[in-house]
Amino acid sequence: MKKFIVAIDQGTTSSRVILFDTNGNIKFIHQQELKQYFPKNGWVEHDPNEIWKTTLSSLKKVIQKAKKINGKILSIGITNQRETTVLWNKKNGKPVYNAIVWQDRRTQNYCKILKKNNFESKIRKKTGLFIDPYFSATKIKWILDNVKKTKSLLKSNNLLFGTIDTFLIWKLTNEHKHLTETTNASRTMLFNINTNKWDNEILKKLKIPYKILPKVKNSADNFGTTNKKILGKEIPISAVLGDQQSAAVGQACFESGSTKSTYGTGAFVIMNTGSKKIYSKNKLLTTICYTLNGKNTYALEGSIFIAGAGVQWLRDKIKLINNAYETEQIAKSKKNNEGVYIVPAFSGIGAPYWRPEARGLITGLTRNSDWKSLVRAVVESVAYQSFDLFESMKKDGLKPKIIKVDGGMVANNWFAQFLSDTINLKVVRPKVSETTALGVALLAGYQIREFKSLNEIKVKWKKDRVFSPKLNKSLRNKLLQGWRQAIRKTLA
Repeated sequence: MKKFIVAIDQGTTSSRVILFDTNGNIKFIHQQELKQYFPKNGWVEHDPNEIWKTTLSSLKKVIQKAKKINGKILSIGITNQRETTVLWNKKNGKPVYNAIVWQDRRTQNYCKILKKNNFESKIRKKTGLFIDPYFSATKIKWILDNVKKTKSLLKSNNLLFGTIDTFLIWKLTNEHKHLTETTNASRTMLFNINTNKWDNEILKKLKIPYKILPKVKNSADNFGTTNKKILGKEIPISAVLGDQQSAAVGQACFESGSTKSTYGTGAFVIMNTGSKKIYSKNKLLTTICYTLNGKNTYALEGSIFIAGAGVQWLRDKIKLINNAYETEQIAKSKKNNEGVYIVPAFSGIGAPYWRPEARGLITGLTRNSDWKSLVRAVVESVAYQSFDLFESMKKDGLKPKIIKVDGGMVANNWFAQFLSDTINLKVVRPKVSETTALGVALLAGYQIREFKSLNEIKVKWKKDRVFSPKLNKSLRNKLLQGWRQAIRKTLA
């Protein structure tokens, strides 16, 4: 009988479930798009019930497929969009409000108040993060303050909070397990990454009750089994990771200094820093990469809010393209960018600027600019934003030699080459592009002893193609000068 591991990859724009064999090869994928809700300027929400329904139906399809090809599913791993916040009724499992998505900026005024009260250095020391609406803490506070029914549920001990992993575990175990793990907890702005515990001082300051929080486990651990009523069979859930950390595992970034950059809805650079917590002087985040047997491996992270989401905007909002694949030919069809830049600060701007109030900007338009200039400028903007992150790392004295890349955007060869040219580093694309799902699947295999060591996981990583910098220095400097000017205008 063939052996399989299933990865649930619940992302910002879709829920997908992937069937892997024990060599890390994809055998089957089922995916469903998620509806995005924008109730007000800067607000972004998902329907938690839709997250659950799309995940469950995709999971059922994958289980059917495994059965058809005479396979046994050994375990399930869950990886998820981080920071997105759900509060629900413990009694009936019903969310009290929509899930507030990581991109949401509604709490920026409250974040300003916290900063004014000089709370940021404390947050930074304890959680490794900056005060920003991006993280879960102020989203939880907003729901507690603005959704009436939370008061009575709190009184009767029937209110629960979770990031998406916690919500899915709760549902899959038929409301028996209220759990999370360290990488997701470390993105809430409530979790102390020095002690691996929820931080009482921060909870008190934000008036968030400890009792609504899930129990925190290792990244590879026992998270219960799927309930027979839900799936018709019991399968152990053996690993959970936030999506960016999962991609770092999928890219075999196990050594200190190894670095990956994921280009999905947003773009996220993670550098493994081993047992050492590095506090960036240049606005990068200190976070947990994974936790095994109670021991943290830390990482430095740069977060870009808009990468593939910019391409989605071109497709859905201004309707310049029919699908993401067209962007490669369109970008190629222009000799250069003609001085046109787009800063896609659609939901503020992340590292290294951290300006939640910033908004998108197009600069450099002339009579000669056309719709193709805009498409190319959106794709280019992702490389420029990456340059800003690597420049911050450089200022912190950290210089990666190569960058392993993944995510939907890196299928675009023109973008992968332009990225290498812009950041002036070798860019390596792996054979399995679904590294986010792969990471948590391999970690689930590690937990159930299918793989005995991280080294056994590492050898499963295979490269597809290497992109090396080709752009001459003066042209590169000219392009970056234009970007810096566009950033200055945005921040002004």
